[in-house]
Amino acid sequence: MSSAPPDRSLPPEAWGRAHRVAARLVSPLQRFLAVEAASGVALIAAALVALGWANSPWRDAYAWLWHQPLGVVIGDWAFVRPLHFWVNDGLMTIFFFVVGLEIRREVYEGELAEPRRAAVPFAAALGGMLAPAAIYLALNLGHAGAGGWGVPMATDIAFAVGVLALLGARVSAGQRILLLALAVIDDIGAIVVIALFYSAGIDGVGLLVMVGAMGGVLALRWLGVRAPLAYVAPAVTMWAGLLVAGVHPTLAGVVLGLLTPARSWFGPAGFAEATAAHLGELAAAPRHDLLVRLDAIERARREAVSPVEHLLHALHPVVAFGVMPLFALANAGVALDGADLTGAPLRVFLGVVAGLVIGKPLGIVVATKAARALGGGAAGAPPVLVVGLVGGIGFTMSIFIAQLAFPPGPLLETAKLAVLVASGTASLAGLAVGAWAARAGGSRGG
Repeated sequence: MSSAPPDRSLPPEAWGRAHRVAARLVSPLQRFLAVEAASGVALIAAALVALGWANSPWRDAYAWLWHQPLGVVIGDWAFVRPLHFWVNDGLMTIFFFVVGLEIRREVYEGELAEPRRAAVPFAAALGGMLAPAAIYLALNLGHAGAGGWGVPMATDIAFAVGVLALLGARVSAGQRILLLALAVIDDIGAIVVIALFYSAGIDGVGLLVMVGAMGGVLALRWLGVRAPLAYVAPAVTMWAGLLVAGVHPTLAGVVLGLLTPARSWFGPAGFAEATAAHLGELAAAPRHDLLVRLDAIERARREAVSPVEHLLHALHPVVAFGVMPLFALANAGVALDGADLTGAPLRVFLGVVAGLVIGKPLGIVVATKAARALGGGAAGAPPVLVVGLVGGIGFTMSIFIAQLAFPPGPLLETAKLAVLVASGTASLAGLAVGAWAARAGGSRGG
């Protein structure tokens, strides 16, 4: 008498009804997280909460929260900083680590791997950085806010891709690829600007500590160590070295991302081969041998993709739905009565808004058309204009640079308000032009 095959539709010891209810609750959340626009929605929600909280009767609680001390005390030694520091200088290191991983992947096998393919997005990114900075300086050179020229140079990729996702099929694959590639190069430019122009004087001891930690990372790579946890200690040391050196410590994340291996050990074919060699023996394997074989299969599974791809897959949701919204909550709380739309702060406001809303699309469109003309290609103005407009969504990186460019006070509050206004305007303009271009193309096709 043959026994019925075991029911594997439920985990062992699970209550069927409860499991089905949980699945119904979780499935919509999973679908939501799978939508590219979702992280942009999370950022908007966090920014609105922060803005409302900072201008509510409970505004003192908002300021109190981010000034709460947090740190480590061991005997007479203490490293204690406000919660705001741990968000901006600590958690944002993970954000920059993901940026470094994306740069590493694109340079190794993406749109930036071949000079010919990288030429157009490189030109677009360069134009999209220089034009906003030039517009900002034209309005602020010689005034108190001149140092904020880097604020309108950046693009927030999560917001920008989210706006394109809202346009759906009206956005071509070429537009998405161009935006993603130029955003990666834009991030590189922002990183260089932060390192060279928004860092304090360099301390030699801290720099030596950072270089030593980099050597530790390279030594682990040469030894063939693949476990991510093994790199935590040198990563923290690198972060501390940059902090002491006077360079913004979040750049440790970029360096670590760039040092992460971009080649897989097994690859898809190796995974299939290694797994097949063990699967046939699993049913009859004794318990100890079973665990050994399962460990081997797990290693092959983990190494079927490169460490860069594996870490991006694991950390992207954490950054998109954790780190970035928390950063927005901590930094988008602009007290409107703290902003000043007169004198130097007004120039900062106009410089940031004009730089992002006008300078970004102008620089991207002109540079893209010039690069394609030199390369013999052609580009329709409306599609490139849509990419340029959503490129004016600065948000996360622009606010981050504003925090470095200005001390607490009217200039900083006004700069952050300008970033919020400009990012909202660029989003609406991108949606409007994208919808118009799709309708115009459809009518011509008809």
